[in-house]
Amino acid sequence: MIKDAKEGVIIQIYVQPNAKKTEIEGVDEWRKRLKVKVKAPPVEGRANKEVVKFFSKLLGTEVVLLRGETSREKDLLVKGLTAEEVKEKLKS
Repeated sequence: MIKDAKEGVIIQIYVQPNAKKTEIEGVDEWRKRLKVKVKAPPVEGRANKEVVKFFSKLLGTEVVLLRGETSREKDLLVKGLTAEEVKEKLKS
């Protein structure tokens, strides 16, 4: 779900678009991914942009979509933080 990589930290998420608000709902145990609700619709990459913006603001660093542009299952690359730092920021 959250693991160190050469360039930073990879966060594996499952996205639910068209939600009332953008938030982290918890952990999807079956998929072993962080479940994230996103306000934006899955049209023209809007949900992807909102996910990247949400995590960038939440973690205070650059976040890039690595994989899953057209899927609900996505991998994000968080630059400049360790896995422990990401876990701490997600808890608060």
